[in-house]
Amino acid sequence: MITITDAAANQIKESAKQGKIEGLALRVACTKQQDGSLHYGMGFDEKTEEDQVFISNDIELIIAPVSLTLLTGTVLDFVELEEGKPDFIFQNPNDPEHQAS
Repeated sequence: MITITDAAANQIKESAKQGKIEGLALRVACTKQQDGSLHYGMGFDEKTEEDQVFISNDIELIIAPVSLTLLTGTVLDFVELEEGKPDFIFQNPNDPEHQAS
């Protein structure tokens, strides 16, 4: 489903520790915009009955059914694209903006 890199897992764990919310799962969401692009969101959350639960790199992920197809095969990474500004990135084979021409 979704793969979390070591760098992303370390940052997620550190964020949970700093926020004193260890034990909560990480919700990852994806929606398709009118122009066809994908919009991503994530945050710590409680599970609901309809959520799908996955484990990647010791991180518990929860995904609502509406986001499952859009997120299949995605890699969540934590990288420094600009010097001094590390951030999470979604490498998603389903995202038309990130497919090779």
